[in-house]
Amino acid sequence: MSDPLLEVRDLHVHFNTYEGRHEVLNGVDLTVEEGETVALVGETGCGKSVTGKTIMGTLPRPPGEVVSGEVRYRGTDLLADQSVHDRVQREQMSMIFQDPMTYLSPVFTIESMMRDVVKYHDRERVSWRELIGGFLGRDGKENEEIREQSVELLRRLQIPDPEGILDRYPVELSGGMRQRVLIAMALINQPEFLIADEPTTALDVTVQDQILKLLKERIDNQNLTMLYITHNLGVARQIADKIYVMYAGSIAESGPTETLFDAPLHPYTRGLLDSIPKLTGFDSEGIDGSIPNYTDPPSGCRFHPRCPAYIEGVCEQANPEQYSVGEGHETACYLYENEPNTSNAKVIAEAKISYERPKHLELGPDGGGDGRGD
Repeated sequence: MSDPLLEVRDLHVHFNTYEGRHEVLNGVDLTVEEGETVALVGETGCGKSVTGKTIMGTLPRPPGEVVSGEVRYRGTDLLADQSVHDRVQREQMSMIFQDPMTYLSPVFTIESMMRDVVKYHDRERVSWRELIGGFLGRDGKENEEIREQSVELLRRLQIPDPEGILDRYPVELSGGMRQRVLIAMALINQPEFLIADEPTTALDVTVQDQILKLLKERIDNQNLTMLYITHNLGVARQIADKIYVMYAGSIAESGPTETLFDAPLHPYTRGLLDSIPKLTGFDSEGIDGSIPNYTDPPSGCRFHPRCPAYIEGVCEQANPEQYSVGEGHETACYLYENEPNTSNAKVIAEAKISYERPKHLELGPDGGGDGRGD
């Protein structure tokens, strides 16, 4: 069996701030096979974007610090050599970032930014003479071809008047239009591996559907491999072959998409799925509490202060390892520590997990829990 395209092993990332040291990623493990689409899902603030930026090599340092772990791309540890990481990023990776106005320059037109991405994406250095020559239009024929390519891609992304959009600045566009421009810039060079960080959050449902279809087309026709970061479980189910559920910087559960939806095992995964509004009614269970404070995270399993299946004296002692509970299906929960690999996982989960409010989550006078992990 060949090595996976991407393998993240025991990744720990901390941030040094005035508030203290934030221990954000707490031993992340994930694998992406070539040609596969993997979704990384979880609540806002659980570390999904930090994981993506660390893989991409765009983690701000400082304040970010990779404490330990590996990010292996085709077997090479990118964290061991920054020059190799930079080269792989330029030549084979691309990322759709979450905030367009942070990653689009306010002083350049859309066309000039897309042109530079095409011409210089695989270059380590670009001379001022080349940049000035391009700005003055000395590469007329090449620039014309890039413009035609850009117009076609913007049209595929449901942008009206793509020719006119190329001559505008980001500030002249709506948030949804800027997001689609960012997607176009990530796709224009046909990358081998794409990290998509909440790429459709700011878009209308109809446009979102068109963009997901475009991504699927690229995956099928160009063997694109993608890590799709989202909090939308519906989108994850639609686009992903495999799902990793993240909570507070750790992977709580992972498995094939349909398996995860049909037989969710980790209490957090089940809570997420129960939070989805149903057509049959508006009642949803939800999950009590909130993401923990990363400067003083809970000991052991970081979910235990909110967990309806909390085992006193066990869950707070040590972070659980990933237990195999089926073919390609793993969960980091002590409920399954002694369970054999089983195809009847859903029955086990329903028998073991009670959704009655545990004592350590009794509501206080302000409507919140007792504060552990908040």
